[in-house]
Amino acid sequence: MARAKISIIGAGKVGSTLAQLLAYKELGDIVLWNRTAGKAQGVALDIEESALIEQFDLKIKGTGDYSDIKDSDVVIITAGVPRKEGMSREDLLAVNAEVIKSTCAQVKRYAPNCVLIVMTNPLDSMVYLAKKVTGFPKNRVVGQAGVLDSSRFSYFVATELGRAVEQVSSVVLGGHGDFMVPLPRYTSVAGIPVTELMQKKKIDALVARTRDAGAEIIKLEKDSSAFYAPDYSLVRMVESILKDKKMILPCAAYLDGEYGIKGIFMGVPVVLGAKGAEKIVELELNKGEKRLLMESAAKVKDSLKQLM
Repeated sequence: MARAKISIIGAGKVGSTLAQLLAYKELGDIVLWNRTAGKAQGVALDIEESALIEQFDLKIKGTGDYSDIKDSDVVIITAGVPRKEGMSREDLLAVNAEVIKSTCAQVKRYAPNCVLIVMTNPLDSMVYLAKKVTGFPKNRVVGQAGVLDSSRFSYFVATELGRAVEQVSSVVLGGHGDFMVPLPRYTSVAGIPVTELMQKKKIDALVARTRDAGAEIIKLEKDSSAFYAPDYSLVRMVESILKDKKMILPCAAYLDGEYGIKGIFMGVPVVLGAKGAEKIVELELNKGEKRLLMESAAKVKDSLKQLM
């Protein structure tokens, strides 16, 4: 049986670490593309040389030639200018839009049947642009954000309560960034709603920290944005797609009337399987949650206007 083919566009910290994690999970053969000559090839060779120690058996190809991504099952775009301290995700709009345009034209040419995952910021605008450039059906273009945001919120809740993080389940909706919408009402610890375990003031503080989590890491590291947690989030998505697990994961998906929102990509729970975003799960929201989600959608639409 032929192995799946996974292509990663961008061999910076995000792309390189992602290639390593995917190799260790043996999810498929990997193509790592980078525009700088030798960069992707060096990273690929370095990972391959750990095959005996980590006990994986697959092919990893570093390249600067887009034709090598031909017939990929999954393509992940990590390329783009990362945030620096003091920058918002929206500050990257213009420069990263050009990266997405050029990259997606090549994805359309060489991997027209792939599921495309975008994680370039500002996420919701970039995944919308990726769909526009490729012309792919809406189910085959998704953005990685909600898995990461939910993981961060769950970690903060577990740490605050002194509980095992694997017992925490949470959902984060909306646009990725300052207008994400963590849902405490859908957050639980071993099935117990977090609203019964923590005062509202503390929950609000954790919600705020989740929104600022990326900036917090940038402030601490100075010269780097987050890549470990984002990459593990991508691995979870790729695994659900290639193994057709149909896991319900929060992803930036195209809304066509769901949640009363139409024509944009935004974070919602999605059934993620072999065909990509196979179904959007609509949660029942109260008035306050609906208001926050609509405000988030309005922010995403404002960002998109700058692309037009």
